[in-house]
Amino acid sequence: MAQTAAKPTDPQIAHIAYTAGQLDIAAAELALKTSQNKTVKDFAEEMVRDHTAVNKQALALVEKLKVKPEDNETSKSLTEGAAKKREELSKLSGSAFDKAYAQNEVAYHQTVNGALATVLIPDAQNGELKSLLETGLKLFKEHQQHAEHLVGQLK
Repeated sequence: MAQTAAKPTDPQIAHIAYTAGQLDIAAAELALKTSQNKTVKDFAEEMVRDHTAVNKQALALVEKLKVKPEDNETSKSLTEGAAKKREELSKLSGSAFDKAYAQNEVAYHQTVNGALATVLIPDAQNGELKSLLETGLKLFKEHQQHAEHLVGQLK
């Protein structure tokens, strides 16, 4: 008999969402240090600005709800995967870095947006958390489209 994975709790969902934002900020900061391409730098600045803003809202919400975000297998997996990708990216420079960063942003946003739409939003029990995740998903879908456009520009 197959066992189904336990649905994430709201504290775990909050931690996953916050972690995903922090990881994209770290990737963007690497791009800001590494890239010489204005378009790539502009995109990276947008990622830092938008993910910082959403994470501030998330922190305010968990404080208001008196919830302590919980580390979990999903957030740990995201962190490990992002660390490996940043290590790969840090070995690149010039247009090779720009293309790899942009492609990673597309893939990363596809993964996070998929998780938001299929797991995190449906499993969130608190209405305010669900609403924040839905707002984040709209914004992150725009990020994915922007990243796809960036990939097209860099070919």
